[in-house]
Amino acid sequence: MRYKGGCMRSERQRRRFFSHWAVLCGLAIILLGAAPAFAQGEGAEKTAPAEKSGAQDKNGSKSSGSTTTKLRIVVTGNEKPVSNASVYVRYNEPGGLLHHDKLAEMNFKTNMDGTVKVPEIPRGKILIQVIAKGWHTYGKWYEIETDTETVQIKLEPPPHWY
Repeated sequence: MRYKGGCMRSERQRRRFFSHWAVLCGLAIILLGAAPAFAQGEGAEKTAPAEKSGAQDKNGSKSSGSTTTKLRIVVTGNEKPVSNASVYVRYNEPGGLLHHDKLAEMNFKTNMDGTVKVPEIPRGKILIQVIAKGWHTYGKWYEIETDTETVQIKLEPPPHWY
């Protein structure tokens, strides 16, 4: 069978082309139809937590409906504060409808008091890693469930190499 372009195609190739084209069109229609519904649902989710986190109790503290937490990390070694230590905070960030969760990371340095104030992050599993010169590297997963939390980290001296 000859076409205008002068190309010969078999019946099987033509059917395969149209079946692939039909599947792609179907997926496009589904995705285009789901996008407005997803955008409407996402907008509602974005405004709801803002209202909850902005809600104040009579005492001036945030309500318990908040989904974020503020961390304060205190790094010590031999009962003394460790300054200029690198602190890495990793946590899962939701990816949305068709995306996987992402592992977000924030990097900090401790001050002269050995403390770090971490801005608001989502509650749940959080990995805290500390690297300081002259100290053994530290890393541990924490389950955070409160509005504010202080994490005490005690660094160990490095192992001796003989």
